[in-house]
Amino acid sequence: MKKNKRKVINSTNLDAIKAMHKGGREAEQQLLGPGFHSFNRVHQSKKTYTRKAKHKQNTEDI
Repeated sequence: MKKNKRKVINSTNLDAIKAMHKGGREAEQQLLGPGFHSFNRVHQSKKTYTRKAKHKQNTEDI
């Protein structure tokens, strides 16, 4: 039987990866503001009903 060899990751590589993740999160928060921001949002149809005023059309012309 063959024994599977495991990859040995140095702690310096892990520290570098953690630093890159932290820097990316900080840059994103500076750009978009604090909190969660979804990048994969489902497309919403124009026919979808919403009560928000910014989506309502002018009813004065009718």
